[in-house]
Amino acid sequence: MTEQTLRTLIVDDEPIARAVLAEELADFDDVDVVGEAGNGEAAMRQIDKLAPDLVLLDIQMPAKDGFELVRSIEGPLPAIVFVTAYSEHALRAFDVGAVDYLLKPIAVERLRQALDRAQESRRSPAAVAERVARTLNAEGASRGQRRVKIAARRAADTYLLDLDEVYAFQADGEIVWILTADKKFMATQTLQGLDDRLQGTQFQRIHRSALVNTDKIRKMGALSSRRRLLTLANGLQFTVSKRQGSFIRNLLR
Repeated sequence: MTEQTLRTLIVDDEPIARAVLAEELADFDDVDVVGEAGNGEAAMRQIDKLAPDLVLLDIQMPAKDGFELVRSIEGPLPAIVFVTAYSEHALRAFDVGAVDYLLKPIAVERLRQALDRAQESRRSPAAVAERVARTLNAEGASRGQRRVKIAARRAADTYLLDLDEVYAFQADGEIVWILTADKKFMATQTLQGLDDRLQGTQFQRIHRSALVNTDKIRKMGALSSRRRLLTLANGLQFTVSKRQGSFIRNLLR
């Protein structure tokens, strides 16, 4: 199988390290180095601008380290390969969903292996994003943080969304849609799986096919004596099942 070209961003705070890695990558036909960055903040701008397939990422950098950078990515999620001189970071690198971890100095054979793994990750981007989301959520919970990430797909791209961005999850047959203020994404889990996962959050099952963010509810009107119509802040409307009607009424009091 012919591999697609990996559009690659190199992120390292040492210019010499970036130059050496770029020189090594030039020997691989399936790699195109599209940019470089010397710190996390610059890397975020480059990721937003270039949408690379692969980021070769140093961990210890000024302003924002490699792990913080991964948590901050809001657009399509690239494959991440950490490149660092510190072996103690290896386990944590895989914990945040990196497809590989390279220890400096890098052997050519290991670099090729990492590129192969990056290519493989492109064939299952949703699974990679889901792994990243679950890991970041678990790590955040261990530190008392409530910022939850949700893996989402849109066309060929995969994203990590903040839970607060989501207005509702809506099932349409076997597909579950993630609805934000003005966009629509495809979920990587079933509606029941999301319902189970989001217990204790602001999300409430209002119908067998809908899970809504109660913080986004603007109003509730009557469709009949036992049915209600919810309107969210962005204008989306959902019918509330008879079973959930009393819960929603109490919530809005």
